[in-house]
Amino acid sequence: MENPFKQINQPLKEVPAELKGKVMHDIAMAKLFMELAELFSYNIGHVIDSVTSKRKNNT
Repeated sequence: MENPFKQINQPLKEVPAELKGKVMHDIAMAKLFMELAELFSYNIGHVIDSVTSKRKNNT
């Protein structure tokens, strides 16, 4: 079995352009889905803060 740590000091290899483009596209899509999920979901911290402040004002 070859020692994988010997490859750490080796120079990095260039990634093919089509693979790099696909990875960047996948990352952009994941970021878009995360932003859409954030847009349509509640900010739990804000909800808890507003509920506790309303309870303090009512008592």
